[in-house]
Amino acid sequence: MSVKDRLASVMNRYRELIAFPQVIRLGISAFPARLAYGMIGLGIFFKAEQETGSIAVAGFAIGLNSLAGSLTAGLRGSVMDKFGQKWPIRILVPMYSALILLLNTMQSRESILITAFILGVTAPPINLSVRPLWKDIVPESYLRTAYAFDSSMMSSTSVIGPVVITALSLSSHPGFGLGTTAALMFIGGVALSLTPASRDWIPEKKLKNQQKLWRDRAIQLLMLEGCFVGFGSGVFNVAVPAFATQEGVQHRVAWIFASLGAATVVGGLLGGLVSKKLAPLSAFRVVYFFWFVACIPVAFTYPDWSMALVGACIGLLGGAQKVFYFEVLEAVRPKGSQTSSLGWIWTVEGSFMAIGAAVGGVVSETFSPQLGLAILPIMIFIGLIILTIGRARLSAANDVPTEEEDLQAMKDISTQDK
Repeated sequence: MSVKDRLASVMNRYRELIAFPQVIRLGISAFPARLAYGMIGLGIFFKAEQETGSIAVAGFAIGLNSLAGSLTAGLRGSVMDKFGQKWPIRILVPMYSALILLLNTMQSRESILITAFILGVTAPPINLSVRPLWKDIVPESYLRTAYAFDSSMMSSTSVIGPVVITALSLSSHPGFGLGTTAALMFIGGVALSLTPASRDWIPEKKLKNQQKLWRDRAIQLLMLEGCFVGFGSGVFNVAVPAFATQEGVQHRVAWIFASLGAATVVGGLLGGLVSKKLAPLSAFRVVYFFWFVACIPVAFTYPDWSMALVGACIGLLGGAQKVFYFEVLEAVRPKGSQTSSLGWIWTVEGSFMAIGAAVGGVVSETFSPQLGLAILPIMIFIGLIILTIGRARLSAANDVPTEEEDLQAMKDISTQDK
């Protein structure tokens, strides 16, 4: 097949996906709120650093925010699996937006840290809400492409978000940064809650005498892997801006994260085009290995083109890895845990990410940001070992969709009303 034919095949696959009713509306509705999440981390970092003059305090503020958000992610997921999405989103979105505006007025270290923590507690479950909706609006054989589209939408906010918040926070009116973040969260949260897919979503019913989610062996394995990946990511997310700040090149933070995010978008889209004849678990493990390899050089980079280039490689493989991760999780999760399965994994992963962010600030200020960067590939390598040793627990993700399912998907495209 020629390059032209491959490109046509790629475009056709995504054209078929967006032909399904509600796909475009769901993606666009959630985008502003996702963009706000792409901005809030650096928004808190710059706010704390500008008011206190301390990188360690700024890293601690991000850590507190992430910790509070992750500790309650599982609870929010469980609530939605029981009662639906409508009211949790409609209550938490305006509360969160108001708290961002409140943070914008804070000046003391204590008030910033406390408000950052409360922000984490009230974080609206935007991404947790969107992910289970794809299974309801696209056929099974298009789920990989839908997850790729969704991951790319999330990742694109990590391209735009850091650029916007850095530009606004380092401008002559730094308060515009958090103000814009609050507005975007409110607009996106309200729009998502009004979509038919979210408003009418009905949670799965659990099986009788079903064991608790955290006792499921597959979920336990993914939680353990998330501990190390979360910690490494947390350190990395602080080490990069800390390194740039120490070198007096803060403006480069935006395009370093932008290169990583842009590559993540591309990686996600490419991951969605991998043949469904390759089982999710096999694809996940192969891409995970190359993701680890891509992370190794980051410890030897400087906040310039070298860090942007390595970040792009990390993003490309990380974006593809996310697609297969969602497929694996969907295959192994217990019935009735559409939202809570990912929520509780994020509780664990996010808690360790918060710890990593706090550690990253201290390590960067006390020792060297490069030491913080070196932690990322080590943590991902441990995650790879965990997945390799425990792959039998994820065996349900070894199933490959049949040709009949693909044919049925094509039939669904032609018969469903737009």
